[in-house]
Amino acid sequence: MDLHGRIAWVTGASSGIGRALAMALAAKGVRLILSGRRESALDEVAAEIAGGAFVLPFDTTDLTALPAIVERAAAWAGRIDILVNNAGISQRSLAVDSDTAVYDAVIGTDLIAPIHLTQHCLPHLIKNGTGQIIAISSIAGRCGVPLRTAYCAAKHGLIGYMDALRAETTTAYGLQVLNVLPGSVATNVARNALTAHGAPQGFSDDNIDNGLSADACAAAIVDAMLAGKREMIVAQGFEAQMAALRQSDGDALFDLTAQLGARFATGGLA
Repeated sequence: MDLHGRIAWVTGASSGIGRALAMALAAKGVRLILSGRRESALDEVAAEIAGGAFVLPFDTTDLTALPAIVERAAAWAGRIDILVNNAGISQRSLAVDSDTAVYDAVIGTDLIAPIHLTQHCLPHLIKNGTGQIIAISSIAGRCGVPLRTAYCAAKHGLIGYMDALRAETTTAYGLQVLNVLPGSVATNVARNALTAHGAPQGFSDDNIDNGLSADACAAAIVDAMLAGKREMIVAQGFEAQMAALRQSDGDALFDLTAQLGARFATGGLA
């Protein structure tokens, strides 16, 4: 697939994987719509892209605003060819300690918001029979891991929605749907993760800091788009092994994650 000249809308484009992916797509000649909540940060990304980009700031969880936002995005170049659902938030708290509001916030951002945005974009994406949707899920969308019950619920749900959408639209409308399951990527995801009462954690995790670079993750995503892949795991080491265990030996994975969970529940969580 040739990406040159296509119109891609990337949410969560101000930093991390979203920013890196926007830059990687721009290098392939893609014209970009950049979204996120921080307009100044989006402006900085756009300034690094030759020819610029359309900066469209909005909060993905403002569901009532989405129809008008989608029409603005589609009007910019007359179409939307690619939608990248990347905006999201993580979690760092035990279920037994967590307010239900944390579940509302994480699932609202990581599952409900991308479903609503995708639904509003579908008519535009299927119009020419060559649309693409890329959903940034997570290894946590395959493996239930401690401190992330809300996050795992959202990311499992996102994979399920996209898999079912692919089944309905690939042959009928030519839509390509790619689920991306990253492991640890060196971004601010842990700093911004919600703790038990909804406050950001405020510091990073060793596994995040030692993870893949956002640029490496973005390059792998672009390669998968070009190859027409439907699912891609971007992980290394222990996390890649966990994903493999989920397929080959579920009980071994469940035993392993139960040991991790017991460690946190008995005082291992700072």
